[in-house]
Amino acid sequence: MEWIIKKYKDLTIEELYNILKARNEVFVVEQNCPYQDCDGKDKQAYHLFFEDNGDVIAYSRILNKGISYDEVSIGRFLVLRKYRGKGLAKEMLLKAIEFIEESLNEKAIRISGQVYIKDFYKSFGFEEVSDIYLEDDIPHVEMLYKSANSERQAP
Repeated sequence: MEWIIKKYKDLTIEELYNILKARNEVFVVEQNCPYQDCDGKDKQAYHLFFEDNGDVIAYSRILNKGISYDEVSIGRFLVLRKYRGKGLAKEMLLKAIEFIEESLNEKAIRISGQVYIKDFYKSFGFEEVSDIYLEDDIPHVEMLYKSANSERQAP
C-alpha cells in the first residue's frame, strides 16, 4: 500500500470509480448532503489517494491555481470512517503539501474546510481567512497556508 498521485487522464477506470465511490460514501451518504460532486474540476486535478485491497480509503484532490482560487487548492479531503484515527489524514495532508511545494513549485494553498476540522488544518499552518459560511448547508471556512509560516512536520 502506498500513496498514489495521478492526473485525471492517467487514472484507470477502476481507480476513478473507486475515487467517486469513496467521495459519495463520505460526502453524500455519511454527511447526508446531496450535492453535485462531479463539478467539472476533476479533469483538471491531481488525485492523491491511498488504496487498501483495491478500495480507495483516503483521497484528496489538488487543483492548480486559477481553477477554484487564485492559489493552488486542496479539496474533497476524506478518509473512510473505518480507517480514521490511524494517521492517514495527517499523512495525506503532508503528501499534498509536499507535492504542491516540490512538484508544482507553489508556496500558498487555499482550502474551503469544514469548520469541525479547522483545528486539524491549523496544526499544519493553515490560517482562517474568512468568516464561517454555509456550503451545501455545512459550515465551512476558507483557510490559507503559506510555506514560510509553517514547517512540514506532522503535528
